[in-house]
Amino acid sequence: MSSILLKSMSAVGSMTLLSRISGLIRDILFASVLGDKAAADIFIVAFRIPNFFRRLFGEGAFSAAFVPVFTEYRLNKTGSENERFLQLMIGRFGLILILVSLAGVVFAPALVAILATGFTQQPEKFTLAVQATRITFPYIFFISFVAMSAGMLNSCNRFAAPAATPILLNICLILATLYLVPLVDDSPVALSIGVLVAGVVQLVFQIPFLRKEKLTIRPRVIKRQGDEAGIEGARRVLALTVPALLGVSVAQINILINTVLASFLVTGSVSWLYYSDRLMEFPLGVFGLALSTAILPHLSRKYTENSLGDFSRTLEWGTRWALLISIPSTVGLIILAQPMVSTIFYHGSFTENGVNMTVMSLIAFSLGLTPIVMVKVLSAGFFARQNTRTPVRIAMIAVAINIVFSLILILPYKHVGLALATSISAFSNVLMLLVVLLRQRIFIVEPGWIGFVVRIIIAATAMGLSIWWLIGDESWWLEVSVWEKTLRLGFLTGLGGITYMVALLLLGINPGLLWKIKEINE
Repeated sequence: MSSILLKSMSAVGSMTLLSRISGLIRDILFASVLGDKAAADIFIVAFRIPNFFRRLFGEGAFSAAFVPVFTEYRLNKTGSENERFLQLMIGRFGLILILVSLAGVVFAPALVAILATGFTQQPEKFTLAVQATRITFPYIFFISFVAMSAGMLNSCNRFAAPAATPILLNICLILATLYLVPLVDDSPVALSIGVLVAGVVQLVFQIPFLRKEKLTIRPRVIKRQGDEAGIEGARRVLALTVPALLGVSVAQINILINTVLASFLVTGSVSWLYYSDRLMEFPLGVFGLALSTAILPHLSRKYTENSLGDFSRTLEWGTRWALLISIPSTVGLIILAQPMVSTIFYHGSFTENGVNMTVMSLIAFSLGLTPIVMVKVLSAGFFARQNTRTPVRIAMIAVAINIVFSLILILPYKHVGLALATSISAFSNVLMLLVVLLRQRIFIVEPGWIGFVVRIIIAATAMGLSIWWLIGDESWWLEVSVWEKTLRLGFLTGLGGITYMVALLLLGINPGLLWKIKEINE
C-alpha cells in the first residue's frame, strides 16, 4: 500500500501545486489592484466566509465524515444499498445546503458584524462588505457538492481531477480581476461575482469524472421502502460531519477569529494576515493537503478490514513524511519571508509598510506550519475510525487557547500577536492528538524516531544557513526590478532544496526509501 499512497499523494500534490501557483498569481493581482487598503479588507472578509466553508468541506471535514462511510458501503454493502445511500445523502445534504445558503444571504449583515465587528464603526465599509458577502455566500452550495464528488472519486482512487478543481476558482478570480473589476464601480463586488461563477464551473467540471465511475446519482429526500440502510448511512455521515467541522479545521477557525480581532486594528491588518497566511498555505496546501487526502481512504480501508497493524504503519508513514517536508519549509519561510513578500506582493497599490507588516505575521504563522500539517495527518487516524468526538474535544480546547493568547498578544503585538496565537494553538492541538493516539495504541511508534527528527533538524539548519549567507541586504529586495528579485529568490530556493537533500543523504536519510518503512501489504 505504501507505493499506492505515494502515488496518490503525488497525484494530489502535483495538482495542488498547480492550484497554489494559480492562487499565487491570483493573490499577486489582488495585491496589485487592491493593495492593503480598505477594498482589500472588504473583499477578504466577504470571501472569508465561503472560503472557510470550502476549507471545511473541500479540504477536510466533509471528506473526513463521508469517505469512511462511503468506503464501508462500497466494501460491505450491495450495489442497491450503496445507490440508495448516495441518493438520500445527496438529496438531504443538498436541502440543508439550500437552507444554509438562503440563511447566509438573509443574515449577511449579522455575519459581517460578527466576523468583522470593527467594520460596524465604518458604515460605507460595512455596507459594501454585506453586499459582497450576499453574492459570495451561495458559493457554499456548489463547493459542498464539489467536496462530495471529490470524496467519491478519492474513494475510487481517482485523486487528480478533484485536486485540480480549485485551479478553476483561481482562474475565475484572475479573469474577474482583469476584466470585471474595471467595469464595476466596487472591486469587492466584481470579485464576489467571480467567486459565485467559480462555484458553478467547479461543480460542472466534476460531472464527467463521476459518470466514468457510474456515480451520477439522482438525489432523493423522501424515504422509500427498503431505504433503511441508506438512511442509516446518510444520518451517520451528517452526524459525523458536524463535529468534524471543528475537529479538522481548527486552523481555519483560528483564522476567522483573527479576522474578527484584526477588524478592530488599523486598516490593512486583515490584508496583512491574509497575504501572509496565503504564503504559508503554499507548502501546507501542496503537501499537507495532499498527504491527508491520500491517507484517509487507505486508513479507512485498513480499519474496515481490521488490519490494525497496517493502520498504525500507514499513520507512521504519513507522520514521517509530514516532518520531512514541514520542518525545512518552516525554516525556509522564516528566512525568506522578506524576499518572498517583496517579490510577490510589492507591486501596484501594495506599500512598503505592507511588506514589513506582512513579513512579521508570516514569520509568526510559519512557526505553526509543522503542527498544522501534523494535525491533518493525525486527525485522519480518528476520522478513518469514524471517531469525531475525540478530535472535536481537542479542537475546542485548541480554539480556546487561541482566543486566550489572541487577547493577550493583540495589545502588544497587534496583528503579529494574532498570527502567533494561531501557531501556539496548533502546537497544543497536535500534542493532544498525539498523546491520545499513543495512549490508545492506535499509533505505535517504531524505533529510531528521535534520531530521525534530530537529523531532519540538522539538515534544515544547514539549509537555512546556506540561504541566510547569500540572502543579501533587505533594502535590495525593495529597490530592484521584479525579474531580478524573482531570479534571486528562485536561486535561493533551489540552493536551499539541494542543500537540504544533500544534508539528509550525508546524515543517512534517503527520502526515496521512506515509503518502504515496514512494508505495508496491500
